[in-house]
Amino acid sequence: MRNEDNNINKTVMFEPQKEDSKSIKEILEAVYNLLEEKGYKPVNQIIGYILSDDPTYITSHGNARNIIRQIDRDDLLEELLEFYLKENKIK
Repeated sequence: MRNEDNNINKTVMFEPQKEDSKSIKEILEAVYNLLEEKGYKPVNQIIGYILSDDPTYITSHGNARNIIRQIDRDDLLEELLEFYLKENKIK
């Protein structure tokens, strides 16, 4: 029996290589700047995106729409809330 046949009943774990992922801060900063470049009010647009999950609130200029979608909305909201609470010494 060949070695390959011995392994046929085993499950191989696949772990994709992580890309150089940017931090939430870096992503938000990039998207904010791109929205501002296009003349939008970045805070309003990002809030619209978070509340609706509609990526059309984010401009496609500079690939901002795809950039912000690298972050899970729940993670984004959690990060924003934790930052706010920490900055205001609530937490």
